[in-house]
Amino acid sequence: MKIIPNENILDRLARVILAEILFIIALFWFSGTGQVVFYVMAAAMLITAGTGFCGLYKVLGINTEKQDNKKVSKVVLGLFIVIFVVIAVAGSYYSNFFTKKFFLEDYNRMNNYYKQTLFYTGQDKRVEALDNYTKLVSEFTLFNNKYQKFHPYVLKKDSQFNADLVKVSDIITGLEEDVKDGDLQEAHINFEQVRPIFQDILKRNGFSMLAVSLVDFHDAMEEIIAKADAKDLAGVINVYPGVSDKLKAVEAEANDSEIQAIRARLEEVLVLAKTGNADSLSAKAAELKSAFVKVYLKRG
Repeated sequence: MKIIPNENILDRLARVILAEILFIIALFWFSGTGQVVFYVMAAAMLITAGTGFCGLYKVLGINTEKQDNKKVSKVVLGLFIVIFVVIAVAGSYYSNFFTKKFFLEDYNRMNNYYKQTLFYTGQDKRVEALDNYTKLVSEFTLFNNKYQKFHPYVLKKDSQFNADLVKVSDIITGLEEDVKDGDLQEAHINFEQVRPIFQDILKRNGFSMLAVSLVDFHDAMEEIIAKADAKDLAGVINVYPGVSDKLKAVEAEANDSEIQAIRARLEEVLVLAKTGNADSLSAKAAELKSAFVKVYLKRG
């Protein structure tokens, strides 16, 4: 049976672009069934672009092939190539960037409760340890459920990742009784087993510890910026210690001139708050964020 084309050349070029976008979405943003669906849609767009025939068009009585643009100019073809390349490069780069960033944000949110639980079990403070352990279990459950199914592109080739999450889950859930009413020092020692597992995951997948600490600092920085923008002098002073501690973790990984610029802007925000210079806080906080973004875009 002969296939009669019902798509013109512009229609077919547009389908190639759409197939490219669907392919990038499938590759970077989905896994499992969702990924298969987007790959199938991408394949369908490519096939219809290649054959020039769309079954849905036939059902709906649409035929763009009849329109008077069977030939495409060199300008249009050149524009198509530019758009295709831009989408391929920018789409892949930013998809990888943001899925990696979101993974680190989820990791740091969960890891914060892990570090607090580790600290309080080591200090033999049961109430605080139990409170943070409860939050850790909740956050790790969300983290585990999400990343057992979805691997960001940076983790695609990590065959050990899911097994490592199972190990961490077993350790965390297995220490519930010790945290509630058992030996906290023993729990502390066992909790220490989690740290090297996650460090190994980050290292073997190319995450720098600087990038991890930068993402962790970002959330704290946004808090002090919000206080500064609101001209909340007391708020700036109160949240400063926590922000400073997060920045110290960054400085432990790297402390060159760009990192020092972040520290300088942070200290200037604190000085303005302590001297009552509320009107200058927002501008200085913007300088703090600018100094951070410069580093994060380059090394985050």
